[in-house]
Amino acid sequence: MNIEEFIKEVKKLGINITSENIKQLEIYCDYLLEYNTHTNLTAIKTKEDVYLKHFYDSLTLIKIVDLTQENTLLDIGTGAGFPGLVLKIFFPHLQVYLVDSNNKKTKFLDSLIPKLNVDNIEVINNRIENITPKFLNSIDIVTARAVTNLPVLLELATPLVSVDKYFIAMKGNSREELDNSKYAISTLNCQLNKVITFNLPNNAGVRMLISVQKNKKSDLNKLRPYEKIIKKPLQKKHI
Repeated sequence: MNIEEFIKEVKKLGINITSENIKQLEIYCDYLLEYNTHTNLTAIKTKEDVYLKHFYDSLTLIKIVDLTQENTLLDIGTGAGFPGLVLKIFFPHLQVYLVDSNNKKTKFLDSLIPKLNVDNIEVINNRIENITPKFLNSIDIVTARAVTNLPVLLELATPLVSVDKYFIAMKGNSREELDNSKYAISTLNCQLNKVITFNLPNNAGVRMLISVQKNKKSDLNKLRPYEKIIKKPLQKKHI
C-alpha cells in the first residue's frame, strides 16, 4: 500500500487525515525500518507493508468504536506502537498508555515519540498484571492487537476498563477463540458488545474486532494471579 492508497483507505474509514499526520507517519515509518535493521521490532520490512499491515490495520479500530467520544486508551503488548501510537497521531485528544514488557521495544518508543510532536502519552515497560492496581477500573478503551488467546487476554485486560466502557481485541479470523471466550466474558461481569469481521485491502488478510463491554467494577482482591490465569483459563472445561 503506497501513501496515496493509504490516504484513500483512511478516508473511507471516516478519519480526517492532515498533512501533519502524513509527516508524522513518514517519520514513524522511516525510523521503524531503520531501527529494525539492528533491533528486531517487526517482521515487516517494506514501507508499503508498514502502511498497510501496521498503520492502516491499527486505524481499523475505529470501525467498532468512536474514539472522538473517549478520553483514555491503553494498548496491551503494543510492540512498536501498534495500534496505540498510530491512534494517538490521529486522535490527539486521547491520553494513551503504551504497555509492553519487552525493554527493546519500549526503548524504541521512548526514542521515537519525541520525534512525532505528540503529548499525553506514556510508555510503560512492564507486564500488564503488574500495573493492574494503578489502572483498575479507570480506562475508557483497553485494546490489544495480536496478543495471546482471548480468554486469557480478557482476564488480564478487563480489570483495567471503566464500567460501561470497552475492551477491544484486534484479531485475525478467530471465531473459535471467540466461542471459547463466552464463559470468560460472563464470569468477568462483561457482555459481548459487537464483533466485526472484514478483509484488509490488497487481499492482506482477514481481521476480527471483538468489543466487550464491562458491566461491573473489578475487585482487586478477587483477581486471580497471572500463574492461575495461564494455567486454568476461564473456560468451562478448565474450571
